[in-house]
Amino acid sequence: MSVPETSYLVALGFGANLGDAAGALRRAVALLRERGLDFIAISSLYATKPWGVEDQPDFVNACALARTSLAPRELLALTQGAERALGRTPGRRWGPRAIDIDILFYEGLDWRDDFLVLPHPEMTRRAFVLHPLAEIAPDMIVEGVPIHQLSQKFGSDEVKKMTPF
Repeated sequence: MSVPETSYLVALGFGANLGDAAGALRRAVALLRERGLDFIAISSLYATKPWGVEDQPDFVNACALARTSLAPRELLALTQGAERALGRTPGRRWGPRAIDIDILFYEGLDWRDDFLVLPHPEMTRRAFVLHPLAEIAPDMIVEGVPIHQLSQKFGSDEVKKMTPF
């Protein structure tokens, strides 16, 4: 499936819990910006408890909205390349990481292949995605519900707003 050469709104999720996690998120956005993503909104940084594997340091998370003309698989290659450039190495699923960049949403597109599913299938079950995304895109509809409503099912004890990006 190919996407026409035009600009699409995408939502990205960022997380890290090794080293200077907040700095890693900032470097990831800067690198993606250098490589052509047009960021239009970036959430605050959030401190969050680990999800999936709990025996590890807390995470720093953020979400961003950007515009791109890249097709979904091209965007995936871009984000994975940025992860590698910033020190991400293969590790335990949901384990500690220097940087993680997830494509959460791609405007007007439901996508499923062996490498990528959009919208991200876990995003509505993750407070560390919903709270920062609700900050910058409260009215974005996922699974027929605005993000701000989905985020309300999680209390503030699961995510703590830290600082502006």
